[in-house]
Amino acid sequence: MGLNRSREMSSSNVQDDESASGNSDNESDLATILQYLIRSGQVRILGSDDNMPSFPKPPPSVGSNVENMKNSEIVHMTKLASGISYNDSITEMLKKREIGLLKRGCGFNEREKCYISNNKLPVKLRPVDTYDHKVFCGVYSQDGNRLLTASQDRLMRLYDSSNGVVFKQLLEIHGRDVGWSILDAAFSPDSRHIAYSSWSPTLHMVDIEGGGDACSHKALELCPDERRFCVFSLAFSESGHDIVCGANDGNIYIYNLAANDRTLKVEAHDDDVNTVTFADNTSQIVYSGGDDGLCKVWDRRTLSELNPKPVGVLAGHMDGVTYIDSRGDARHLISNSKDQSIKLWDIRVFSSSSAQEAARKAVSLSRWDYRWQTAPKKLLTRRANMKGDTSLATYRGHSVLQTLIRCHFSPAFTTGQRFIYTGCAYGRVIVYDLLTGAIILTLQGHTSCVRDVSWHPYRPELISSSWDFSVICWNHFGLVQEDSEVGSNMVLDEEFSRPLRRSQRIADRNRTH
Repeated sequence: MGLNRSREMSSSNVQDDESASGNSDNESDLATILQYLIRSGQVRILGSDDNMPSFPKPPPSVGSNVENMKNSEIVHMTKLASGISYNDSITEMLKKREIGLLKRGCGFNEREKCYISNNKLPVKLRPVDTYDHKVFCGVYSQDGNRLLTASQDRLMRLYDSSNGVVFKQLLEIHGRDVGWSILDAAFSPDSRHIAYSSWSPTLHMVDIEGGGDACSHKALELCPDERRFCVFSLAFSESGHDIVCGANDGNIYIYNLAANDRTLKVEAHDDDVNTVTFADNTSQIVYSGGDDGLCKVWDRRTLSELNPKPVGVLAGHMDGVTYIDSRGDARHLISNSKDQSIKLWDIRVFSSSSAQEAARKAVSLSRWDYRWQTAPKKLLTRRANMKGDTSLATYRGHSVLQTLIRCHFSPAFTTGQRFIYTGCAYGRVIVYDLLTGAIILTLQGHTSCVRDVSWHPYRPELISSSWDFSVICWNHFGLVQEDSEVGSNMVLDEEFSRPLRRSQRIADRNRTH
């Protein structure tokens, strides 16, 4: 998360202060306090212009780069799965289905369903809940019937999300041994348990079928060497028997629930490990990303604590990696980074040693702190990839500031994984077209950083969790936000996108009364 660099900055500041006057000491203390208040969200710096909005506009972006992806396998896979080759309007497709003119003589196939769904993306806002503290996590269970949120008040809240209209709170779970905030939380594959992490040497797992009370908590000791320890990211294996974790000491940990013991500790990165995940349902391949700017691929079958060697390394980011999401095919992944970009990778093409060294050098030369500073201009205006960058595509247009913002592939069932979506430091949810790199949807309903986003696995419905203390559901049943935008690059079916004239007249009339 960048704490090592901040420690170095703090120690250098102390040395300077020792040789300075008492006034300088006071100024340094004041600066430290202000930095803490800004970082915690208790203070926001505004310009002197009275007309300046309280929430600043995001900086302009140079746009995405998908040149390396043109002839790659993922292009053909995505086009096939998402039904992008269909030319009929949705109305024509419905007519053909009703009169039996579809090629199969029955209902829509999976690709046709994805084609329709991709032309009716969720754009309407429906509040789920509002808390008294920042929201760090919001995630659906694998079946989509449960929604879990975690916030800085040390509480996790479990909702019934089965109907897509009303989110009924089922449980309020008090986190144990929580330092500062709950930073990550995940469902087990069977949705019967949740695991969560914080600034603590201990993971915790809760049996939510047992009511989430104190007796259902189970402490999972990771036994780290460092006293100040934090797990930034965790994930269950598909069997539910193992939990993989990424920590601030640069290590990856694997905890086996059957053995009730930590079974692996691997020195993985030169700095904080901000994110870990499994590559596919076999749970043998693990992806990790850290503040050293590198993504690494690990094979558990050949992994040893004595010789912690990754299968390969992916280099191309110029700053720390905040999150990794797997496509689930054990080949492709995306990484979000403090260099203000998302990159798409194919693990069959690893980076050379020189590219890895170039990435390390670029990160080491970074002199800004994303937790309270805006991104440097050189990151915002950079068009060319770093020499040796093996990524298939680079997506730009969102902002990664203040916290470890997450990104994901859209679900296979409803979209054919056509899109990449992410939170944003400027209160937005950004949806990219994986194939073109264009921003096809910008959802604006929050007034502070959106840290986590989760797309329902079987419905056109998206959850955003923000540091403005709120959780929002985006679907087809809420209110249309005036600031939200559907990109011009997205071809929507006009007959379905256009509101009924009579309904619009009624809505206009109601607004004036």
